[in-house]
Amino acid sequence: MHPAVAGLIGAGIALLGCLFAYLIHRGREGLRQIETQRAEARVSAELRQVLELMQTGALLVGPHDEILVVNEPGETMGLVRGTRVGFTELLDVVRAVRTSGIAYDGAVIRERQPGMDALELTVRVSAMDDEDVLVFAVDESAAKRVEAVRRDFVANISHELKTPIGAISVLSEAVEAAKDDPEAVERFAGRLQRETARLAELTNQIIDLSRLQTENPMLAHEIVELSEVIDEAVSRSRERAAQREVSVIIARAADARVLGDRWQLADAVANLVQNAISYSGERARVTISLTVEGEHAEVKVSDNGIGIRPEDQDRIFERFFRVDYGRSRESGGTGLGLSIVRHIAVSHGGEIRVWSRPGQGSTFTLSLPAYLGAHDDLEDEE
Repeated sequence: MHPAVAGLIGAGIALLGCLFAYLIHRGREGLRQIETQRAEARVSAELRQVLELMQTGALLVGPHDEILVVNEPGETMGLVRGTRVGFTELLDVVRAVRTSGIAYDGAVIRERQPGMDALELTVRVSAMDDEDVLVFAVDESAAKRVEAVRRDFVANISHELKTPIGAISVLSEAVEAAKDDPEAVERFAGRLQRETARLAELTNQIIDLSRLQTENPMLAHEIVELSEVIDEAVSRSRERAAQREVSVIIARAADARVLGDRWQLADAVANLVQNAISYSGERARVTISLTVEGEHAEVKVSDNGIGIRPEDQDRIFERFFRVDYGRSRESGGTGLGLSIVRHIAVSHGGEIRVWSRPGQGSTFTLSLPAYLGAHDDLEDEE
């Protein structure tokens, strides 16, 4: 046989084999779809309606692990993925209950995976007469996270309050012991004053943060000139800048207005400026700029300080987190300032971003929706 003919025959046989395999695959898929449709058809309309109306996650799984019914809460918490049970840990429980016929009440945990957060469910999984398995689930993940945050907050606040209170107690005793040494009394009194100021600042920031975490944190709703906010923030920070011999430069490039709470916005910018001063060296420079980018007004606070490592940049807005604990203690920082900034930004419909490089400095950008109407528009609405 001619080689070319043999090659054509071989190619034809290979093509027929591929076509045959494809038809088998399509046939199996068709049978699976028919089985699923039959299984779905035997689920009563009443049961389907009850499950779909439930506030907790509900899932009905067929004999071949196909999804017969899933309600909206169940989809939201990730009980399904496509036409199958959403994750292996839950599928293992479903199969075990189907095999044993014994209901399962307890926790099902999906570990954190790329692109997916960890998930902790409290479930009730029961086998039905026709090999279907019924799953009820409550997502405990959010409650667990809130509880963890609460525990961390209590532990952190206890530590942060003990530090200045302990220092005040020791310094008070030192002042009393040094009553015959005016120079020592003056030195201890100065330190006592600084620790008292730090305790007052910490207490005020805790109150501010608690208020910002309420359902309606914005106390006022008015047209705010951001240039005035920047002036107020710089005024509040002038003494700290003078102590460290840091130059604060305002480089306005635009006028911009936003809707919001004037004093909260001043608090946010002041926290950014004071943070930049604290983490800059003596005789350093802090620059504040105001620009409009599309529909957003942006206040940028830049410094040429120590910078922030990449692994810390996702954590700097956490309460009590400090890039440099020793420097923060020296400058009187509480570790709450950037967390307050984030809450104020979010409550005004904006965001806070950071760019930083170790040894070169940082730039924090407070981005807020710009108010583009006239001054009288808001008054007319009211």
